[in-house]
Amino acid sequence: MRYRAHPSDVLFAGEKPFPILPAVDHYAGAEKLMLKALSLQRELGPVFDLTCDCEDGARAGAEAEHAQMVAELVTGPENIHGRVGARIHDITHPHWQRDLEILIGAAGERLAFITLPKVRSAVDALAQIAELRRQETAAGLSRALPVHVLIETHGALREAWQIASLAGVESLDFGLMDFVSGHHGAIPASAMKSPGQFDHPLVARAKLEIAAAALGCGVVPSHNVTTELKDLEVIRSDAGRARREFGYLRMWSIHPNQILPIVEAMRPDFSEVEEAGEILAAAQDADWGPIQQRGRLHDRASYRYYWELLQRARQTGMPIDPAHLARFFGA
Repeated sequence: MRYRAHPSDVLFAGEKPFPILPAVDHYAGAEKLMLKALSLQRELGPVFDLTCDCEDGARAGAEAEHAQMVAELVTGPENIHGRVGARIHDITHPHWQRDLEILIGAAGERLAFITLPKVRSAVDALAQIAELRRQETAAGLSRALPVHVLIETHGALREAWQIASLAGVESLDFGLMDFVSGHHGAIPASAMKSPGQFDHPLVARAKLEIAAAALGCGVVPSHNVTTELKDLEVIRSDAGRARREFGYLRMWSIHPNQILPIVEAMRPDFSEVEEAGEILAAAQDADWGPIQQRGRLHDRASYRYYWELLQRARQTGMPIDPAHLARFFGA
Protein backbone atom coordinates (compact mmCIF):
# COMPACT_ATOMS: atom_id res chain seq x y z
CA MET A 1 0.00 0.00 0.00
CA ARG A 2 1.31 3.44 -0.98
CA TYR A 3 2.26 5.71 1.93
CA ARG A 4 -0.10 8.65 2.37
CA ALA A 5 1.23 11.63 4.31
CA HIS A 6 -1.13 12.83 7.05
CA PRO A 7 -2.36 16.45 6.86
CA SER A 8 -0.99 17.27 10.32
CA ASP A 9 2.51 16.34 9.08
CA VAL A 10 2.29 18.20 5.80
CA LEU A 11 0.18 21.31 6.24
CA PHE A 12 1.86 22.87 9.28
CA ALA A 13 5.54 22.24 8.61
CA GLY A 14 7.63 24.75 10.55
CA GLU A 15 4.76 26.36 12.42
CA LYS A 16 2.41 25.72 15.31
CA PRO A 17 -0.84 23.95 14.41
CA PHE A 18 -3.96 25.74 15.58
CA PRO A 19 -5.35 24.10 18.76
CA ILE A 20 -8.49 22.03 18.20
CA LEU A 21 -10.46 22.16 21.45
CA PRO A 22 -13.98 21.05 22.36
CA ALA A 23 -16.57 23.76 21.67
CA VAL A 24 -17.63 24.01 25.32
CA ASP A 25 -15.65 24.74 28.47
CA HIS A 26 -17.97 23.69 31.30
CA TYR A 27 -17.27 25.18 34.74
CA ALA A 28 -18.07 23.47 38.05
CA GLY A 29 -17.02 24.54 41.52
CA ALA A 30 -18.51 21.86 43.79
CA GLU A 31 -17.52 18.19 43.82
CA LYS A 32 -21.12 17.08 43.24
CA LEU A 33 -21.38 19.22 40.11
CA MET A 34 -17.97 18.08 38.85
CA LEU A 35 -19.01 14.43 39.14
CA LYS A 36 -22.31 15.18 37.41
CA ALA A 37 -20.42 16.84 34.55
CA LEU A 38 -18.05 13.88 34.23
CA SER A 39 -21.02 11.54 34.06
CA LEU A 40 -22.45 13.62 31.21
CA GLN A 41 -19.04 13.66 29.50
CA ARG A 42 -18.96 9.86 29.60
CA GLU A 43 -22.42 9.83 28.00
CA LEU A 44 -21.81 12.43 25.28
CA GLY A 45 -18.12 11.84 24.67
CA PRO A 46 -15.37 14.50 24.85
CA VAL A 47 -17.46 17.18 23.11
CA PHE A 48 -16.92 19.47 26.11
CA ASP A 49 -14.13 20.15 28.57
CA LEU A 50 -14.66 20.34 32.31
CA THR A 51 -12.87 23.06 34.26
CA CYS A 52 -12.78 22.41 38.00
CA ASP A 53 -12.86 25.79 39.69
CA CYS A 54 -10.33 26.23 42.48
CA GLU A 55 -10.93 29.99 42.55
CA ASP A 56 -14.62 30.76 43.13
CA GLY A 57 -15.36 27.14 44.01
CA ALA A 58 -13.11 27.03 47.08
CA ARG A 59 -14.33 28.21 50.49
CA ALA A 60 -12.09 30.76 52.21
CA GLY A 61 -9.66 28.87 54.40
CA ALA A 62 -10.31 25.56 52.62
CA GLU A 63 -8.33 26.26 49.45
CA ALA A 64 -5.87 23.40 49.95
CA GLU A 65 -8.60 20.84 50.64
CA HIS A 66 -10.49 21.97 47.55
CA ALA A 67 -7.43 21.72 45.31
CA GLN A 68 -6.69 18.25 46.68
CA MET A 69 -10.27 17.16 45.94
CA VAL A 70 -9.89 18.42 42.36
CA ALA A 71 -6.60 16.56 41.95
CA GLU A 72 -8.22 13.33 43.14
CA LEU A 73 -11.10 13.79 40.73
CA VAL A 74 -8.74 14.46 37.80
CA THR A 75 -6.82 11.25 38.51
CA GLY A 76 -9.92 9.24 39.37
CA PRO A 77 -11.71 6.61 37.28
CA GLU A 78 -14.54 9.00 36.31
CA ASN A 79 -12.15 11.03 34.12
CA ILE A 80 -12.08 8.66 31.16
CA HIS A 81 -11.47 11.20 28.39
CA GLY A 82 -8.65 13.23 29.97
CA ARG A 83 -10.42 16.53 29.23
CA VAL A 84 -10.46 18.05 32.71
CA GLY A 85 -8.61 21.26 33.56
CA ALA A 86 -8.49 23.52 36.60
CA ARG A 87 -8.74 27.24 37.30
CA ILE A 88 -6.41 28.42 40.03
CA HIS A 89 -6.56 31.61 42.12
CA ASP A 90 -5.42 34.89 40.64
CA ILE A 91 -1.92 36.23 41.14
CA THR A 92 -2.94 38.58 43.99
CA HIS A 93 -4.33 35.71 46.07
CA PRO A 94 -1.91 34.15 48.59
CA HIS A 95 -2.86 30.58 47.64
CA TRP A 96 -2.27 30.55 43.87
CA GLN A 97 1.19 28.97 44.09
CA ARG A 98 -0.05 26.35 46.53
CA ASP A 99 -2.89 25.59 44.08
CA LEU A 100 -0.29 24.75 41.45
CA GLU A 101 1.84 22.76 43.86
CA ILE A 102 -1.11 20.53 44.81
CA LEU A 103 -2.59 20.17 41.33
CA ILE A 104 0.67 19.60 39.46
CA GLY A 105 2.20 17.39 42.12
CA ALA A 106 -0.83 15.12 42.38
CA ALA A 107 -2.49 15.33 38.95
CA GLY A 108 -0.13 17.03 36.50
CA GLU A 109 0.03 14.14 34.04
CA ARG A 110 -3.78 13.97 33.75
CA LEU A 111 -4.68 17.67 33.70
CA ALA A 112 -5.79 18.98 30.31
CA PHE A 113 -4.93 22.63 31.04
CA ILE A 114 -4.54 25.32 33.70
CA THR A 115 -6.65 28.50 33.61
CA LEU A 116 -5.32 31.81 34.96
CA PRO A 117 -7.97 34.33 36.10
CA LYS A 118 -7.90 38.11 36.48
CA VAL A 119 -4.44 38.70 35.04
CA ARG A 120 -3.76 42.43 34.87
CA SER A 121 -1.02 42.29 32.24
CA ALA A 122 1.24 40.05 30.20
CA VAL A 123 3.72 40.28 33.08
CA ASP A 124 1.17 38.70 35.44
CA ALA A 125 0.46 35.89 32.99
CA LEU A 126 4.16 35.30 32.36
CA ALA A 127 4.89 35.11 36.09
CA GLN A 128 2.21 32.48 36.66
CA ILE A 129 3.27 30.49 33.61
CA ALA A 130 6.88 30.55 34.84
CA GLU A 131 5.75 29.18 38.21
CA LEU A 132 3.68 26.52 36.46
CA ARG A 133 6.73 25.43 34.47
CA ARG A 134 8.84 25.34 37.65
CA GLN A 135 6.25 23.14 39.36
CA GLU A 136 6.09 20.85 36.32
CA THR A 137 9.85 20.38 36.43
CA ALA A 138 9.78 19.75 40.16
CA ALA A 139 7.07 17.12 39.69
CA GLY A 140 8.94 15.47 36.82
CA LEU A 141 6.14 15.99 34.31
CA SER A 142 6.73 14.72 30.81
CA ARG A 143 4.93 17.65 29.16
CA ALA A 144 4.16 21.33 29.55
CA LEU A 145 0.50 21.95 30.33
CA PRO A 146 -1.48 24.28 28.03
CA VAL A 147 -2.54 27.56 29.61
CA HIS A 148 -5.88 29.34 29.26
CA VAL A 149 -5.93 33.01 30.24
CA LEU A 150 -8.99 34.97 31.32
CA ILE A 151 -9.21 38.47 29.87
CA GLU A 152 -11.45 40.38 32.28
CA THR A 153 -9.48 43.46 33.37
CA HIS A 154 -8.62 46.68 31.56
CA GLY A 155 -4.93 45.85 31.65
CA ALA A 156 -5.38 42.37 30.23
CA LEU A 157 -7.54 43.69 27.39
CA ARG A 158 -4.94 46.34 26.62
CA GLU A 159 -2.25 43.63 26.38
CA ALA A 160 -4.36 40.86 24.88
CA TRP A 161 -2.02 40.42 21.90
CA GLN A 162 1.05 40.10 24.12
CA ILE A 163 -0.75 37.61 26.37
CA ALA A 164 -1.94 35.53 23.42
CA SER A 165 1.61 35.36 22.05
CA LEU A 166 3.11 33.93 25.27
CA ALA A 167 4.54 30.42 24.88
CA GLY A 168 2.12 27.79 26.14
CA VAL A 169 -1.06 29.86 25.90
CA GLU A 170 -3.78 27.81 24.18
CA SER A 171 -6.91 29.91 24.78
CA LEU A 172 -7.98 33.48 25.57
CA ASP A 173 -11.24 33.50 27.55
CA PHE A 174 -13.47 36.56 27.95
CA GLY A 175 -14.69 37.20 31.49
CA LEU A 176 -17.77 39.33 30.86
CA MET A 177 -19.06 39.85 34.41
CA ASP A 178 -15.80 41.09 35.89
CA PHE A 179 -15.15 43.17 32.78
CA VAL A 180 -18.50 44.97 33.11
CA SER A 181 -18.06 45.38 36.88
CA GLY A 182 -14.65 46.93 36.26
CA HIS A 183 -16.30 49.89 34.49
CA HIS A 184 -17.78 51.21 37.77
CA GLY A 185 -21.31 51.63 36.44
CA ALA A 186 -20.36 53.14 33.09
CA ILE A 187 -21.64 49.94 31.43
CA PRO A 188 -25.18 48.97 32.54
CA ALA A 189 -26.02 45.60 34.04
CA SER A 190 -28.05 44.84 30.90
CA ALA A 191 -24.72 44.32 29.11
CA MET A 192 -24.16 41.17 31.21
CA LYS A 193 -26.96 39.39 29.31
CA SER A 194 -28.36 39.28 25.80
CA PRO A 195 -28.83 41.25 23.67
CA GLY A 196 -26.83 43.88 25.55
CA GLN A 197 -23.69 41.74 25.79
CA PHE A 198 -23.45 41.77 21.98
CA ASP A 199 -24.75 45.29 21.33
CA HIS A 200 -23.04 47.53 23.91
CA PRO A 201 -20.09 49.15 22.09
CA LEU A 202 -17.54 48.77 24.89
CA VAL A 203 -18.38 45.09 25.41
CA ALA A 204 -18.52 44.34 21.68
CA ARG A 205 -15.15 46.07 21.25
CA ALA A 206 -13.63 43.88 23.99
CA LYS A 207 -15.01 40.70 22.44
CA LEU A 208 -13.68 41.60 19.03
CA GLU A 209 -10.25 42.56 20.33
CA ILE A 210 -9.91 39.31 22.27
CA ALA A 211 -11.01 37.19 19.31
CA ALA A 212 -8.67 39.06 16.96
CA ALA A 213 -5.72 38.71 19.34
CA ALA A 214 -6.37 35.01 19.92
CA LEU A 215 -6.84 34.11 16.26
CA GLY A 216 -3.95 36.34 15.20
CA CYS A 217 -1.62 34.52 17.61
CA GLY A 218 -2.85 31.03 16.84
CA VAL A 219 -4.84 30.39 20.01
CA VAL A 220 -8.54 29.67 20.59
CA PRO A 221 -10.91 32.51 21.51
CA SER A 222 -13.36 31.34 24.19
CA HIS A 223 -16.61 33.24 24.76
CA ASN A 224 -18.15 34.09 28.13
CA VAL A 225 -21.15 32.30 29.63
CA THR A 226 -24.77 33.08 28.88
CA THR A 227 -26.86 33.77 31.98
CA GLU A 228 -29.87 31.95 30.49
CA LEU A 229 -30.12 28.48 32.05
CA LYS A 230 -33.44 27.07 30.79
CA ASP A 231 -34.45 28.53 27.41
CA LEU A 232 -32.45 26.43 24.96
CA GLU A 233 -33.18 28.72 22.02
CA VAL A 234 -31.69 31.72 23.85
CA ILE A 235 -28.61 29.67 24.76
CA ARG A 236 -28.25 28.45 21.17
CA SER A 237 -28.74 31.98 19.84
CA ASP A 238 -26.08 33.43 22.15
CA ALA A 239 -23.58 30.77 21.08
CA GLY A 240 -24.47 31.27 17.43
CA ARG A 241 -23.91 35.03 17.65
CA ALA A 242 -20.59 34.48 19.41
CA ARG A 243 -19.53 32.17 16.59
CA ARG A 244 -20.89 34.01 13.53
CA GLU A 245 -20.50 37.65 14.51
CA PHE A 246 -17.46 37.64 16.79
CA GLY A 247 -15.37 34.69 15.61
CA TYR A 248 -15.40 32.64 18.84
CA LEU A 249 -14.74 28.91 18.49
CA ARG A 250 -15.47 27.89 22.07
CA MET A 251 -17.79 29.04 24.85
CA TRP A 252 -18.16 28.60 28.57
CA SER A 253 -21.13 26.87 30.18
CA ILE A 254 -22.17 26.89 33.82
CA HIS A 255 -25.14 24.52 33.69
CA PRO A 256 -25.54 21.13 32.00
CA ASN A 257 -28.56 22.49 30.06
CA GLN A 258 -26.22 24.83 28.21
CA ILE A 259 -23.77 22.26 26.86
CA LEU A 260 -25.58 20.71 23.90
CA PRO A 261 -27.10 23.96 22.54
CA ILE A 262 -23.63 25.52 22.53
CA VAL A 263 -22.09 22.46 20.84
CA GLU A 264 -24.81 22.55 18.17
CA ALA A 265 -24.35 26.27 17.54
CA MET A 266 -20.58 25.93 17.25
CA ARG A 267 -20.66 23.06 14.73
CA PRO A 268 -19.51 23.70 11.16
CA ASP A 269 -22.00 23.55 8.29
CA PHE A 270 -22.64 19.89 7.46
CA SER A 271 -22.28 20.35 3.70
CA GLU A 272 -18.86 21.92 4.24
CA VAL A 273 -17.82 18.95 6.37
CA GLU A 274 -18.71 16.50 3.61
CA GLU A 275 -16.84 18.64 1.10
CA ALA A 276 -13.84 18.91 3.42
CA GLY A 277 -13.48 15.14 3.59
CA GLU A 278 -13.68 14.82 -0.19
CA ILE A 279 -11.14 17.59 -0.81
CA LEU A 280 -8.66 16.25 1.76
CA ALA A 281 -8.92 12.69 0.47
CA ALA A 282 -8.26 13.84 -3.10
CA ALA A 283 -5.39 16.06 -1.92
CA GLN A 284 -3.81 13.23 0.04
CA ASP A 285 -4.04 10.97 -3.00
CA ALA A 286 -2.29 13.72 -5.00
CA ASP A 287 0.51 13.96 -2.39
CA TRP A 288 -0.84 17.36 -1.32
CA GLY A 289 -0.26 19.02 -4.68
CA PRO A 290 -2.95 21.25 -6.28
CA ILE A 291 -6.20 19.53 -7.31
CA GLN A 292 -9.50 20.34 -8.95
CA GLN A 293 -12.61 19.40 -6.98
CA ARG A 294 -16.16 20.19 -8.13
CA GLY A 295 -14.70 22.48 -10.77
CA ARG A 296 -12.59 24.54 -8.34
CA LEU A 297 -8.84 24.70 -7.72
CA HIS A 298 -7.52 23.79 -4.27
CA ASP A 299 -4.01 23.85 -2.84
CA ARG A 300 -2.36 23.81 0.59
CA ALA A 301 -3.93 27.11 1.63
CA SER A 302 -7.45 25.71 1.33
CA TYR A 303 -6.36 22.28 2.59
CA ARG A 304 -5.46 23.88 5.92
CA TYR A 305 -8.91 25.44 6.18
CA TYR A 306 -10.67 22.14 5.46
CA TRP A 307 -8.42 20.11 7.76
CA GLU A 308 -9.16 22.37 10.73
CA LEU A 309 -12.85 22.32 9.84
CA LEU A 310 -12.87 18.50 9.74
CA GLN A 311 -11.15 18.37 13.14
CA ARG A 312 -13.68 20.80 14.64
CA ALA A 313 -16.53 18.74 13.21
CA ARG A 314 -15.17 15.62 14.89
CA GLN A 315 -14.60 17.49 18.16
CA THR A 316 -18.27 18.57 18.22
CA GLY A 317 -19.54 15.06 17.53
CA MET A 318 -20.74 15.66 13.97
CA PRO A 319 -21.23 12.61 11.73
CA ILE A 320 -18.27 12.16 9.37
CA ASP A 321 -17.98 9.72 6.47
CA PRO A 322 -16.52 6.49 7.93
CA ALA A 323 -13.95 6.33 5.13
CA HIS A 324 -12.71 9.80 6.03
CA LEU A 325 -12.69 8.95 9.75
CA ALA A 326 -10.54 5.91 9.05
CA ARG A 327 -8.25 7.79 6.67
CA PHE A 328 -7.55 10.84 8.83
CA PHE A 329 -8.33 9.82 12.40
CA GLY A 330 -7.70 6.07 12.38
CA ALA A 331 -11.24 5.52 13.66
